[in-house]
Amino acid sequence: MELTGLSFLGTRRGSGDGAGFQAFNPQTGEALPPVYHAASAAEVDAAVQLAAEAFASYSQTSGRARAAFLRRAADGFEAHKQALAERAHLETALPMPRLLGEVGRTAGQLRMFAGVVEEGSWVQARIDPALPDRQPMPRPDLRSMLRALGPVVVFGASNFPLAFSVAGGDTASALAAGCPVVVKAHPAHPGTSEMAAMILSEAVAAEGLHPGVFTMVFDAGIEAGAALVRHPLTRAVAFTGSLRAGRALMDLAAARPDPIPCFTEMSSGNPVFVLPGALRKGPAALAATVFGSFTLGAGQFCTKPGIVLVPEAPEGQAFLDELKALVEKASPFTLLTPGIAREYGRATEVRAAENPAAAQAALPEDAMGCMAGAKLFTVGLDEFLGRPALAEEIFGPDTLLVHCNRTEDYVRAARALEGHLTATLLGDENDLAANAELIKVLEQKAGRLIFNAMPTGVEVTHAMVHGGPYPATSDPRFTSVGSLAIYRFARPVCFQGFPEATLPPELQDANPLGIRRLRDGKPETH
Repeated sequence: MELTGLSFLGTRRGSGDGAGFQAFNPQTGEALPPVYHAASAAEVDAAVQLAAEAFASYSQTSGRARAAFLRRAADGFEAHKQALAERAHLETALPMPRLLGEVGRTAGQLRMFAGVVEEGSWVQARIDPALPDRQPMPRPDLRSMLRALGPVVVFGASNFPLAFSVAGGDTASALAAGCPVVVKAHPAHPGTSEMAAMILSEAVAAEGLHPGVFTMVFDAGIEAGAALVRHPLTRAVAFTGSLRAGRALMDLAAARPDPIPCFTEMSSGNPVFVLPGALRKGPAALAATVFGSFTLGAGQFCTKPGIVLVPEAPEGQAFLDELKALVEKASPFTLLTPGIAREYGRATEVRAAENPAAAQAALPEDAMGCMAGAKLFTVGLDEFLGRPALAEEIFGPDTLLVHCNRTEDYVRAARALEGHLTATLLGDENDLAANAELIKVLEQKAGRLIFNAMPTGVEVTHAMVHGGPYPATSDPRFTSVGSLAIYRFARPVCFQGFPEATLPPELQDANPLGIRRLRDGKPETH
């Protein structure tokens, strides 16, 4: 797959006249060819115009046709699995087994959405037949279903160069809903992005779809992204990244003459509540589990446990001692980009200014690239409650232990939390029974509650919720992982009094697609 460094604009590529930039190997600092070129304002406009042109036909395609397209794209990712992982490894320093798994996840979620749209019931077809004899007024024939929103702008994420990037869950769910997609590639892995874009573009062409169904632009700064959000033909935005950047996009989307939904997944500390039963099982094993989770992927997961609440007890001290030892012995980690490494250093220095690290790993004198060490901070509950900034996410291999006098204090801590993607409880069934109030509070604070497992594992399934109250996301009603993600990019449309032949197939009495529907509020029987 020959890399060109040019944006994707339907059947043509960008001009190459924009400012140049390159990817860098985060381990060595070495520049990686080729030179990439930022899209011009005209090219950004052309990308969205193409998507808008494609919407007229693509939004009307059948679920079976979209499924064929998504499965063809999935086949392409599997066919190029090794090449994709090798390029991503150069650009991110993430290990090859992780990246090969990420290619598989990318293909898997494309296939999952293919199954969803082929089965068809996701459109939530509802039929309320006319009641001409109803008194005092007849009821008209009313039929509704979900329809695609329009062109969707997707921002690639830094920490998942494949599964949350060009063909990740945002793109897959938007395409499944019938929305053309314009991707703004992440500048940290442009080569991986270009390869993924080639696979999607080839699938678009092979299925005979409008070339504007998928476009992608490059940019090392923020100009192209801002222009995409402001473009009058853009109908929705999807973003995974920092709170600062996500909030800026939310504000841009809201400030438009016609505001549009901006679905952001941003900041989460993912609190872990260590209950007595977990400590009784053994402090050493618990410490190893927690350490493995907050350093997994160098702490660059959106579900990294950044807050761990532990009761004051002899076992709690033993757990802390074990965790300190693991941190101090830890080898250096390589972060994804120089910017992430600088921010990790700045944020941990700010935290250490008032709470010196309880433990930290030493870096070698010849540390290079984006190297960073694991760090462990500890505070008491009152200090944690009095300094809300301590609950803010730090992107990297650190965590904060909060000492509580007793597990009853957990409810106080939980009530003070903002929104998070996950909240975890470690213990036994007796602990759950004793902490029913805590669980009720956490239901209002997180999108996923976890018992006896760490949060750094997000399955791509129909039941998964990867969302939560602000600032975890911009809209807690939705998820960016799992089949429910499709509902972000559709809106309900009601057809009143239309003749059978003019209705969408999903709403026709004959039900030619055979999908499950509601009639008069009850499931249809066949």
